[in-house]
Amino acid sequence: MRHTFWIATGACALAVLAGCGKPSPAPAPQAEQQSGPWLGDPVTVPSPAAPGARFPNLAATGEASITVMSWLEPAGTDGSFRLRYSQWQDGRWGDPVEVASGKDWFINWADFPSVMPATSGAWAAHWLQQKPGGVYAYDVSVSLSADAGRTWSTPRTPHDDGTATEHGFVSLAQVDGKPYAVWLDGRATADEGHSHGDGSEHSEHGGAAGAMTVRGAVLQADGATAGAEIDGRVCDCCQTDVATTSDALVLVYRDRSDDETRDIHAARLVDGAWSAPVAVHADGWRIDACPVNGPAIAARGNTVAVAWFTAPDQPRVRLAWSKDGGRTFAAPIEVANGKVVGRVDVVVLEDGRAVVSWLAEGPQGAVIRAQPFTGKGPAAPAMDIASTNIARSSGFPQMVRVPGGLLFAWTATGTEPAVVTALAPLP
Repeated sequence: MRHTFWIATGACALAVLAGCGKPSPAPAPQAEQQSGPWLGDPVTVPSPAAPGARFPNLAATGEASITVMSWLEPAGTDGSFRLRYSQWQDGRWGDPVEVASGKDWFINWADFPSVMPATSGAWAAHWLQQKPGGVYAYDVSVSLSADAGRTWSTPRTPHDDGTATEHGFVSLAQVDGKPYAVWLDGRATADEGHSHGDGSEHSEHGGAAGAMTVRGAVLQADGATAGAEIDGRVCDCCQTDVATTSDALVLVYRDRSDDETRDIHAARLVDGAWSAPVAVHADGWRIDACPVNGPAIAARGNTVAVAWFTAPDQPRVRLAWSKDGGRTFAAPIEVANGKVVGRVDVVVLEDGRAVVSWLAEGPQGAVIRAQPFTGKGPAAPAMDIASTNIARSSGFPQMVRVPGGLLFAWTATGTEPAVVTALAPLP
């Protein structure tokens, strides 16, 4: 079956959703909101990325003692790109460090590289390497650093199947002092096509056979490993995300049922074994395409917050809490609906509030918006962080907690893309 991937934006979303009237849960009771601003005005911080850079990714160690931003930037006139990162120190970015470069990389607005720091054990970085066999035939390349990101190992792949299929949408973490990767794995889709949401049309996997899977593995210096299959049928092109609780690594991703319901699921890695996935919430979003709009997760102790985009009847952003480390989730809180694009992020603050960021349609394009929540509902009004647009080239805005406030990063579009960062103080 052939179909085009869908990006939920305004009238486009309404056209796709016509006739989909599945009722959704009522919003949670409105919480008492604090008086005064909950977040100071964002102040632009000079970016370490060169002109033409794009698709930033923010990552931090558990207590945010180390925070880094990675990005892609052109490495020459031959189509080459390089993966670079910078460390956040004393309210500014340090000098950029190059991890790797190449001209046969797979470059995509939704499936972008990352660098994961560590306070102990190896740092890890990943990017996507094109291979012969098709437009969407590419591998995950991983490099490790034993000296806190100064030098990097020879790149290897964490998967061992060797198929000319898609492998991507990676999330990196530390598990028991070792780097760990989760990724979408297309080894079962050989001889089947699918779409990546970038405007090219080709078929997505149909039926139980040939489905995209999600897998995980400890990253090793010598590369490929069998890893573990976490779910045997998932949405093909939505980002994964992970967070560490007191006793587990928790993964969130968009599932895909036999009847094309694509709701958010979670699984836990404990003592080297993955639990059976559970639904974060049964939105009942049935769509015969991939929305290219994955969930975000954050944790503090055993408190877990998951934010996601869904559209069972209209575009919505939702937030669900778990108080038991991701085993079970409370009914979702409605963050926003209507003219929302998704592309969410979430952090859990020291006082237990979760801040959700998302992309919303605005009168002049789009805005990056953020709002804090408790388990009862909104803790303060939403705040606009920056203007942007809904084009794919604007990528996925990023947010992370740093000393002094919330740090944001996004891709500014125009005649030449640029990575922009801003710090918004927390009172």
